[in-house]
Amino acid sequence: MTQSRSVGGKVVLSIGHVAGMIDMVALPLWIGNLMQYYGFSPVQAGLTVTLFLFSVVIASTIVAPIFDRIPHRLCVTAGFLTGALAFLAVSRMPVDASSLPVIVALHVLAGLGTGAALSITHGNIGRTENPHRLFGTVNVALGVLGVFFFAVLPKLVEHAGAPAMFLVFAGIMGLACLSTALFFPSAGIVQPRMKAEQPTQSTPRAVWFLIGVVICLTFNQAMVFSFLERIGAARGFETDKINVVLIALGFVNLLPGALAALLQKRLSPLAVGFCGPVLQAVLALTMSNSPIFAPYAVTASVYVSIVIFTHTFLFGLLARLDKSGRAVSATPAMMMIGSCTGPAVGGAIVSGFGYGALGLAATLVAILALSLLVAFKVRLPAADAAPYTA
Repeated sequence: MTQSRSVGGKVVLSIGHVAGMIDMVALPLWIGNLMQYYGFSPVQAGLTVTLFLFSVVIASTIVAPIFDRIPHRLCVTAGFLTGALAFLAVSRMPVDASSLPVIVALHVLAGLGTGAALSITHGNIGRTENPHRLFGTVNVALGVLGVFFFAVLPKLVEHAGAPAMFLVFAGIMGLACLSTALFFPSAGIVQPRMKAEQPTQSTPRAVWFLIGVVICLTFNQAMVFSFLERIGAARGFETDKINVVLIALGFVNLLPGALAALLQKRLSPLAVGFCGPVLQAVLALTMSNSPIFAPYAVTASVYVSIVIFTHTFLFGLLARLDKSGRAVSATPAMMMIGSCTGPAVGGAIVSGFGYGALGLAATLVAILALSLLVAFKVRLPAADAAPYTA
């Protein structure tokens, strides 16, 4: 059986992460495709993708508490197979608004399967010998997919038709299904140094504050990133320049995972956790209020990378504090709660107060994240905190 510490095991976990997190790189194109070609209204397109994300949350919430009591290979393979078949069915639907009810139902089904598979994948990443480094590495792989999506998928859809995007989704899920069915690593690989630590498998209560921080980070990312293109258009920036920013963003997103892995021993996870929300707020304020293209372009290009870098450190910290793997297996739920609520809240803010208010809203959420980090540090016993936060 493939071991998670082997190169093959890590490759399979990377494939599972990339397939399960496909929304992180495809979201703008996904919604745009439903609106432009299928004739969905903004509300209908947004609701369709939101229900996919919410289904991921539901599946992850169910799987995470029983992560250490279910057959991993069977469940993760079945999850990706469900996602592949659902997206394949979407690609066969008529390309018009009459398909809305069935497409929504298929998105819900795909989300449930994807969420279950991704939850098990993240749980196994958290039980490798170095969760921090592997999570950074799999995010590099996700960044590569992002570059492909922004550079190739729009032209593919233009020439092959709107269903081509869902065929790509189905193909990626199918590859994940096949690789996990054949080579998914054995579960429960515990870090060697953990054997000498406390044998209990209970989840520390302080972990919930870290989970709240991750939700805040992903909420801010989704709330502001969803309107990145619209902010530029509202400021009068040329469409070609905005497209260049999107492509640059894809390349920049290749860096934070690798940097987080390289700097694992040099930076404190808690220090990174405090800096992440602050940088998010500064970047959001600049991006949403700058009348000049250069500040907008720079902040937009690096905005998503802040979440990737910060979350890698927090993921590693969660994995070390909760040795059962249950906390990190809930990673899809943490991320998707923010991802599926951020755009809706952002839309309400923009409708009532304009794009500039997004920066202020992101600042308020960042303050909440910082408060949760302070509470985490206070609640975590000093003896437990020293190895992880020093």
